[in-house]
Amino acid sequence: MRENKLRTLWSQNKPAINGWLAVPNGFSAEVMGHQGWDTLTIDMQHGLIDEGALLTMLQALQSTPAMPVVRAPWLDPAPLMKILDAGAQALICPMVNTREDAQRLVAYTHYAPRGGRSFGPVRAGLVHGADYATAANDNVVVFAMIETAQALDNLDAICSVEGLDAVYIGPSDLSLSLGCTPVFDDVDPPVAQAIDHILARAKAHDIKAGVHNGRTDVARARIAKGFDFVTISSDARILIAGSQQIVKEMKAS
Repeated sequence: MRENKLRTLWSQNKPAINGWLAVPNGFSAEVMGHQGWDTLTIDMQHGLIDEGALLTMLQALQSTPAMPVVRAPWLDPAPLMKILDAGAQALICPMVNTREDAQRLVAYTHYAPRGGRSFGPVRAGLVHGADYATAANDNVVVFAMIETAQALDNLDAICSVEGLDAVYIGPSDLSLSLGCTPVFDDVDPPVAQAIDHILARAKAHDIKAGVHNGRTDVARARIAKGFDFVTISSDARILIAGSQQIVKEMKAS
């Protein structure tokens, strides 16, 4: 089966530098894919990307060094299985709040006997190899998003679910859930403590930890703390920031 870049990096004790795709376009995904990112996450939850756009973006990324990850819209078997059948080798699922949620996530994303994923890897089998059926369970990486006070209360129970590879922190939703300002980087003290706690418990359970960031300095500091997967900005934010900088310079008096 095709190499999973995340598993390769992690086997070498290296973090993955992840970009974020919110623009539903194959060419923009392809452009991002050639810029040196280890992985690029196609966001089907909060971006504007539907199943049709997902396919074209996965196809566009196929020719680039960046491995595609997909954030699912929700913990629902239909989109999770379609995402994997389309060829994603890593998947992030939002709002995993209980051990039962994590168990369902693992079941939906693994073939029997580990789970109940229905068999029909139409594109995945084509692009990842003839051994997909037997190799997928050990190849695909599954992240559970930890982003609520309820998930914090159930953190050890979630992290101990067999077959879960990693947790991914959404600082903004976590901040809201804890009664704080929803930001990525300069989080309030209770959120900073929660982020450190999630990282520590993930390490204790021997699974990987990822986190969303807005700035490179924050992402680098979180890598230094031990995070294995860091997202910085997004295609939309980069487009906005770059355009604003050019316009500001041109209009400067």
